[in-house]
Formats: sequence, C-alpha cells, structure tokens
Amino acid sequence: MKFSEQWVREWVNPAINTEQLCDQITMLGLEVDGVEAVAGEFNGVVVGEVVECAQHPDADKLRVTKVNVGGERLLDIVCGAPNCRQGLKVACAVEGAVLPGDFKIKKTKLRGQPSEGMLCSFSELGISEDHNGIIELPADAPVGTDFRQYLQLNDNAIEISLTPNRADCLSIAGIAREIGVVNKLAVNAPQFDVVPVTHNEVVNIELNAPEACPRYLLRSVKNVNVKASSPMWLKEKLRRCGIRSIDPVVDITNYILLEFGQPMHAFDAAKVTQPVQVRMAKEGEELVLLDGTTAKLQSNTLVIADQKGALAMAGIFGGEASGVNAETKDVILESAFFAPLAITGRARQYGLHTDASHRFERGVDFELQRNAIERATALLIEICGGEAGEICEVASEAHLPKVKQVQLRREKLDSLLGHHIEDEKVTEIFERLGFPVSFANNVWTVTSTSWRFDIEIEEDLIEEVARIYGYNSIPNNAPLAHLKMREHCEADVELSRLKTALIGNDFHEAITYSFVDPKIQQLLHPNQQALILPNPISSEMSAMRLSLLTGLLGAVVYNQNRQQNRIRLFEMGLRFVPDQTAEFGVRQEQVFSAVLTGARLNEHWAGKSEAADFFDLKGYVENLISLSAYGSEVKFVAKAFPAFHPGQSAAVVLNGEEVGFIGQIHPSIAQKMGLNGKVYACEILVEKFAKGNVPSAKEISKFPANRRDLAVVVEATVAAADVLDACRAVAGDKLTHLNLFDVYQGQGVPEGYRSLAISLTIQDTEKTLEEEDINAVVSVVLAELKQRFNAYLRD
Repeated sequence: MKFSEQWVREWVNPAINTEQLCDQITMLGLEVDGVEAVAGEFNGVVVGEVVECAQHPDADKLRVTKVNVGGERLLDIVCGAPNCRQGLKVACAVEGAVLPGDFKIKKTKLRGQPSEGMLCSFSELGISEDHNGIIELPADAPVGTDFRQYLQLNDNAIEISLTPNRADCLSIAGIAREIGVVNKLAVNAPQFDVVPVTHNEVVNIELNAPEACPRYLLRSVKNVNVKASSPMWLKEKLRRCGIRSIDPVVDITNYILLEFGQPMHAFDAAKVTQPVQVRMAKEGEELVLLDGTTAKLQSNTLVIADQKGALAMAGIFGGEASGVNAETKDVILESAFFAPLAITGRARQYGLHTDASHRFERGVDFELQRNAIERATALLIEICGGEAGEICEVASEAHLPKVKQVQLRREKLDSLLGHHIEDEKVTEIFERLGFPVSFANNVWTVTSTSWRFDIEIEEDLIEEVARIYGYNSIPNNAPLAHLKMREHCEADVELSRLKTALIGNDFHEAITYSFVDPKIQQLLHPNQQALILPNPISSEMSAMRLSLLTGLLGAVVYNQNRQQNRIRLFEMGLRFVPDQTAEFGVRQEQVFSAVLTGARLNEHWAGKSEAADFFDLKGYVENLISLSAYGSEVKFVAKAFPAFHPGQSAAVVLNGEEVGFIGQIHPSIAQKMGLNGKVYACEILVEKFAKGNVPSAKEISKFPANRRDLAVVVEATVAAADVLDACRAVAGDKLTHLNLFDVYQGQGVPEGYRSLAISLTIQDTEKTLEEEDINAVVSVVLAELKQRFNAYLRD
C-alpha cells in the first residue's frame, strides 16, 4: 500500500516529522518499506501564463512565447512542446532556477531568439515519467505562485507492507485511524453533502448468490460529461499513491478505493439490460475484460450480469462491453460487499491481480458501501455534472458478517505481555480503537467493529493492547527462571536405556512422520478408523498414524530398494488413536516399535548365514521387557492380527491386559507394500514398562548349585511358557534358575506331542542340598506338570 503523507495529514496531523511518523506506523504493525519524495529537488519554478505564442522563424518545432510570471514585464521563452499555446497556465522555471540534476536556468538564445526561462514538463521536475509536453495547469491557477507550494509538492509517498489480516489499513481512512489512535487525536474525515435525488429511475437488482454477495448497491447518474478533465488535486493524489489518471469516472472510483478502501465500478447505463444480476458464472461462459483479453469463466466465479450475459467479474475486473468510454452519457455506480471466500483465489485462476481483488479477498468494511457510493456520487457530479437517482440496495442480513464479542482476562494479558498495564489504560485503548468495551471481575468484554475482521480470540485483543500501548513502552526484563531439580524415581526406566539396549543389538533408531498414507495404513489396520487431516501436506500424508509400523515398513522398503538386505530398525514415538472419551477426541500413546528382516548375523567367515525369524525378534523384546519390573509377568499369547501371518503372530499380555503385538508381516501385505523376504515387526506400549526393579543387595549362597535336566512330553498345543510358569509356581525358593533349552518333535515322541527340555538350577543359602532335597523339588515339579498338562518324562 502506497499513500501520500500529506493526504493522511489532512485526516489526522500529529506534531511529529516524517521519520517519527514512519517509526510510529512500523511499530503499529504496518511495516514501512520505503519513503520517497513525490517530486525532485528544484526551486525557482512559478505558475506562469502564456500570453503570446508564435512560430519560431528559424525552426519548425519551436515556438516563441511571452510568459507572464507576475513580474513587471513578460518573459521571452522559446519552447518546443507541441501543447504550448496562448492562454495556457504553465510551470515556468525563471532565470536562476535549479531543476533536478542541478540543472541551472539562465538567459540564452535558441536559434537566434532570446529565452529567459523554461516551460517545464512533469518529467523535467522529477514528478513523473510523463513526456507528453509541458504541464497544463488549471485556468484558475494564480500567476506568480511558487509551483511547489501550488501543487503542495513538499510531500512524501510512503509504502507499507501489510499482513493479510490488516485489510482495514488498505486505505487513507484506515491508516489515519491507526495514527489517530496511537497519538490520541481525533480523525477529521472529509465532510460532504449527500447528493439530492433529481430523477426517479430505479436500477433493478436480482441477488442470486447472497452467500457470496450479501450486500449490493447500484445508483444511476444521468447526463454525465465524461469528457471533463479530472482536477489537478485528484490526479496528484492518485499519482502519489501509484495510480495513473485515466478519465474522471475511473479516477473517482480509484479515489474512493484509496480514501475508504471500498472498491467501486462504473457501468455505461446504455449498455446494461436490466435487471442487473449477481450470480455465479455458467460453466464455459466468456467475458471480454477491460484490457481486451477474453476470460473463460468457471462456475466458482461470481459475476455481475444482465439479461445478455456477464458484465464483470465481481470484485476482480470489469468487462469491456459495459465499460465507460468517451461516448457515455449515463453511468451506473456499483458499491458492494463481496464475501472474502467468494473472491479468494479467483483472480489467480485467471492470472489476474487487481487492487479490488486484493481488498475484497482480505475483507472490506461491510457497513461502508452506502457511504462510499454517496461520496463517489458527490465527486462525480462536482467534476462531471449529472443527475443522481436513488440508491438501490439489496442485502441479505443472514449472510452479512457479524461483529464478534471477545473476552480478555486480566491474568492472560499480564501473562503474555510480562507487564502490568492499568485497567483504566487497557479500557481506554479499546475505546480509542472504536471497540465497545465493558470491564467486570477482571475480564474485559470487547465487541469488534465492522472494519476489523481479525478480532476473533483473546490473543487478538492482547496484540491490540500491546500495539497501542507501545512495544517500546513494555520494559525489557529478562525472564526469571527458577531452577528446580528434576524429580526422578530410581525405579523409572529411562527411554535412553531402552534405546541403548536395542542399539547394542545392532538396531538403528528411525524417526518417521506422524502423517502417513491412509491406504497403506488401512492394509495394516483395516478395522481401525484413523484421524484424517483436513488440510494435509499431500494425499500420502493425510492420516495420523495408528501405529509406528506404517512408517517403519516404508523405511524398510526404501532401504531394500537401495540394496540393503539386513535391516533392523526401531522407533519410539506417539500413535494417535481416535477415542471420543479422550481429550480432543484422540488418544495419544507412546509406543516402541521395531522391524527386522534379513540375516540373523552379519556375514562372517566362521559360519553360514541364517535368516532371522520370529523368535529372534521375540528374544529382543523379552530382553527389553526384562529391564522393567515386569519381565517375568509378560506372556506371548498366540493371536491373529490382520497385518501378520496367522501362524506367526502373538499378543504381548501383561497381567491379563494386551499391551502389544508381534509377528511376521502377512505375505500378501508384504507383496502390496513391495517388501522383499520375511519381515518381522512388533509394537508395545512404553508406559506399561516404565517401572523397573530397584536393586537390592542379598547374600550370595556359599553352597553349590545343582542342575537337573528334565525332558517332558506334552501335547503340541501346550504353550512352553505355561509349562515354565507351572514349574516356577511349585518349585519354591530353592529354584534359582529355570530355562527351556530344547524343543523336539520326531522319532520317539508321539505324533501331536513334543518334548520340552527344561533345566532347573536348585540351590540353598543355608546348607548343601542332599540328593533327597533335590529330588523333592523335582518330584513336586513333575507332579504339577502331570496334573496340569498330563506331562510325562521322555524315555
């Protein structure tokens, strides 16, 4: 946004210089990008009048003039501009004047004729790049007046960068409002008389898309002289804001755009077949724009149309067919509020970006339209003449934005700012901003205004207080950090300890995304619904993970595609399980997952390579669990999972609760994912094994240990873990170690049965055990196995 400092000071004029004003604007959050003078450095240029103008006797392109500059005599000046003529008011650089570039004016002769000055163009004075002849001033310009003073050229053009939420500052009114608030000054908006209605013609409107255009106003103005010239003050204000003068009708709509921030448009009334429709474009409908290009409209584009077709892209670009030209007699002024979402992105669809679309897609004041059309009508009749009809308005109150009521807590304000601002001061800031406010029980209740779309939450109000109070007024106090010893229980099992154990077993830690491909995740967890992201990075990252396996298996595929065959990866992270009973409807659980494929050991000359299997991964998991206090309480219970091979999968159970799973990835799923070979995976809840055993000292037995090996035959369906649990339950304190060291099926063992070889280490801390003591323990164990599993000793 580029604006004239002088224009803003007409609205509000704080007693500060340009540099201070720019600093103030920047600290308000409207960052100043640049400041430049509106004209070059020059002096000695005055308003003159060409009294005589004759052809140079010796040059076809030169003219000899006599110019009145308010002195005792007329100046002889030779001029080459084609628009130089008698009676013209001009900018005249007299003898001694200094123009931009340190160009000094002095008396001279041009082709034999004396020249005592210079008639200047805009480009020669560093005002613009206009080379179309000398400056033509209004007929009422006072002769002899200093030209800088006449055009008020001691002015600066200030350019600011605005964040998308501050569309209210895309106007002189908005910037002046901000400056007035911070300087505690009243804003002097221009006063104008409402134009009386002088003809009774009504413009009919059909509002067919109220959700996209909740308010639409039209006004007929007849007998307009579009050939009139825009006054110099209007041209200058537009120029200093970076807009070129075109014709008075367009200049006036651009002026309203800059002054109020309300985009407007003018139609040639003779080219509009009423009623005027506000509707969505028809698919494939075409519109020739004002710049001559043809746009093929899409059905998501809002258009202004008549009975013949589209007249303009609403809030973006006008159409050539209904545009105002030199032959126009009657115009229809348009002022509307278009919903931001109806305009956002539409201009870019057609490769366009206009001042109107820039404002509408960010949001304009939805109560501004009537005032804007009144101001435009007053200027149009003042400059071009004409007769105004009544304002025709159609509005849908249900679709218009509503002002919001937001509460601000005293403790929240102090917490975020780190500084206490008095209650009265905070209330005063809101009142200066134009927000209706009440304060009770340490809570401010603030109502936003129609021009502030960005006031929605408590933090927005805190930002407003900080901006107006002044960021530099908030003390720069370093935060006080109280050091506190971290609470640590000796029984806690640190995650780093678990990771170290895995790394020691040749695993590599992986970190994968929490966002996964829903199609892959559905293969692994077909019976679970995932949390789908409303605005994903991509379709392959649109679901929150239900387990870490999706990412880890993707990492296995990635590595296998790069000739890595032996892969061992683990990850510790969160999984996100939808749960209506949980906060925010999702349960976050920290889990440990691992995947394993390829050879059991790295290739070595001393032995043959063997493939890893289910029991390798199971052993690693058991070692990990043994670091906690629940190593002896965990069971692996055979269970089918959709992601795993039905014959090689198990649930990890702790005290009757399922806390994880382990198994071989199902071959069909492995094929769909592009996995090579057998891949084994597991996942367990970390919190279930977060406690370990606190080390306690006890006496080491001085007496010898005795080992007895038993080979018991049981049905093949009996789990070895159940057999070991039965041994522990009845052997008593003398059993110090129990181990399953062999499983056998084959000759000598009946079909449907298997032999389990178990070693029992028996020891006492008080005496050397006799044979009968040892046999007593073995007998109890065998009796229990016989009773529970019908087990017997193998011959």
